[in-house]
Amino acid sequence: MKRRVLPSLNALRTFEAVARHNSFTRAAEELNVTQSAASRLVHSLEEYLEVALFTRRSRRIELTDQGHYYSRLVSRSLDLLEAGTVELMSSKAGQGTLSVGMLPTFGTRWLLPRLPSFQKLYPDILVNVVSSDGELDFINERIDIAIRFGHGQWPDALIDPLMSEEIQVVCSPMLLDGRPDLTLPAQLSSYRLIDHSTRPDSWEYWFRSIGSDVPAMNWGPRLEHFFMIIEAAKAGLGMALLPTFLIEQELLQAQLVSPFAQRVAGPGAYYLITPQTKAGLPRVMAFRQWVLDQLD
Repeated sequence: MKRRVLPSLNALRTFEAVARHNSFTRAAEELNVTQSAASRLVHSLEEYLEVALFTRRSRRIELTDQGHYYSRLVSRSLDLLEAGTVELMSSKAGQGTLSVGMLPTFGTRWLLPRLPSFQKLYPDILVNVVSSDGELDFINERIDIAIRFGHGQWPDALIDPLMSEEIQVVCSPMLLDGRPDLTLPAQLSSYRLIDHSTRPDSWEYWFRSIGSDVPAMNWGPRLEHFFMIIEAAKAGLGMALLPTFLIEQELLQAQLVSPFAQRVAGPGAYYLITPQTKAGLPRVMAFRQWVLDQLD
């Protein structure tokens, strides 16, 4: 069996505290040890690594280049170990707080209406839904599991495909009143097109997917989230390109209409992303299985 090449945890904790405080005295106070004990532990770490981590000038210390590199590495590792320890200590089967990183409109339209069934199954799990659509950072965002739109490429995680999307052009009925019927996609150039800032190529993608040349586009408001685009379209601010499953109610109630029959598959899909570091936590396992069961 391969033996790990690791120094003592006590030495690492001491080094991280000294590097953070830039002081043996303050680090020793934090760790409740003597200054000489802290100094000996850091010296033993340097001997183990055969690398100088600090330069010592009279009563001042400074991290070396190797020390800067190692302090960042050790600090991140201890943060992760601490977070995992706290979670494990507080986590029991069917209990705890679950933080879910959720796309805002997907969360509002798809997750929240279904969430009562999860709470009925697991009444002791407190679900914290965090609006999150940027780069995934499970540690800094303090989220346990996330749903994202993309192409299924997230490292160090379990990736479960949830659903693709079908996108279509929609608008308020009042936008079409008194105007000629739309028969050709190129006629959209006479309407304002609502722009989705996080999917800037979506209109061009739609035109090309239906085999149409891309006309000159007359841009309307540029909005960040689908729920903003839905409301803007309902208010008559322009034509919108939206996933069908997000606007089923608006279409049913004729708050939005689709002037074209063409619907195309979106450029990606929705995925459930579980970091490997949290995949074994009972509350995360319960939520992951529940989400997958919703697709049956």
